[in-house]
Amino acid sequence: MSSAAGRSPSDSDRAFRLIVTGGGTGGHTYPALTAVRTLQARLADSRRALDVLWVGTADSLEARVAAGEGIRFAPVATGKIRRSSNPLKMLSPANVKDMGRVPLGVAQSRKLVNGFRPDVVLATGGYVAVPVGLAAARFCKRPLVVHEQTVRLGLANRTLAGRATRIAVSSESTLPLLPEAARAVAVVTGNPVRPEVLTGQPEKARAALGLSGFAPQLPTVYVTGGAQGSQQINHLVRDILPWLLTQANVIHQCGPGNVEELRRHTAGLPAELAGRYLLTGYVGPELPDVLALADVVISRSGAGTIAELTALGKAAVFVPLATSAGNEQAHNARHLQEAGAAVALPADPTPDTLREAVGPLLADPAHRATMAAQARTQGRPDAAERLVDVLLDAARA
Repeated sequence: MSSAAGRSPSDSDRAFRLIVTGGGTGGHTYPALTAVRTLQARLADSRRALDVLWVGTADSLEARVAAGEGIRFAPVATGKIRRSSNPLKMLSPANVKDMGRVPLGVAQSRKLVNGFRPDVVLATGGYVAVPVGLAAARFCKRPLVVHEQTVRLGLANRTLAGRATRIAVSSESTLPLLPEAARAVAVVTGNPVRPEVLTGQPEKARAALGLSGFAPQLPTVYVTGGAQGSQQINHLVRDILPWLLTQANVIHQCGPGNVEELRRHTAGLPAELAGRYLLTGYVGPELPDVLALADVVISRSGAGTIAELTALGKAAVFVPLATSAGNEQAHNARHLQEAGAAVALPADPTPDTLREAVGPLLADPAHRATMAAQARTQGRPDAAERLVDVLLDAARA
């Protein structure tokens, strides 16, 4: 595309066209959505509209998110590659079948890109990003921005890195992992965080959740395993709960399907300890206020969670999901532990290892504060704005 200086006046009046691709999980989908919202606000400041097409997998999270936001959505064929350390297992019948779908997805994506003629394409990972990114950069010669949320480079983004106009990464530690030729177009933006997460107020959490039994002199721990909860985290916390409640107040978001089981296990808590424990299946709009109230967070270590906790500057104990793609959650957690910004539990943690990890943080406010400060140095609350800068720059390239 021509540079901004060479554009005709009408170019600045027409809508800016963006194709977004990526999804399969919230870690790929929600950063893309935050970037879209931020770009729309940036363009609105200069009285310019944004025209968005989200290309993804049918009946997927990204399809539901796009529909909820009123964003046009187009499905394409995709092929999921099931990873294995054994190269022979990579040639499984399921992988061979799915790899055969990629050319169809590329052909469908090429038709969509040529028809929409985007100013830039944003790919945030997930296997659906591969055919769209290849069609845009290789066949349609449209600017492609690849965004990586994790410390390590995901398989889809590694595939697209060599063809990207710009590569936005969330951590300095990712840069050496890029193909050498791709490092010249890489920039550290951070991982976009929903702006509302940064606006929480502790008192609102106390009022909304009725935390009258919480002891004001004790720190508050927020336990979460994500929207559906985590049996592993739930059981670890359950088994140290009587001890934990002598040290802290606890908000435990356990997942809607796990509430009754945990209620049975905690029914015998003494009244004083029970008053310091809030068990809930799901935390909704009050999440920013809960995070503002929390002194320590016990959670998984997905890219979105890490982006939010470091932007807020929260001391955290991470229980990495062992089955995460490429073991990325363990890498994320270790990266922050090495920076003094979190504690990472080892594989197959026990209640004792959780108690040993969280105990010093609860007992020593100065230790908590130091870890929180280190977490904040790793955070990039302006990541969405930085990513929008990259998108606009790529569109002008």
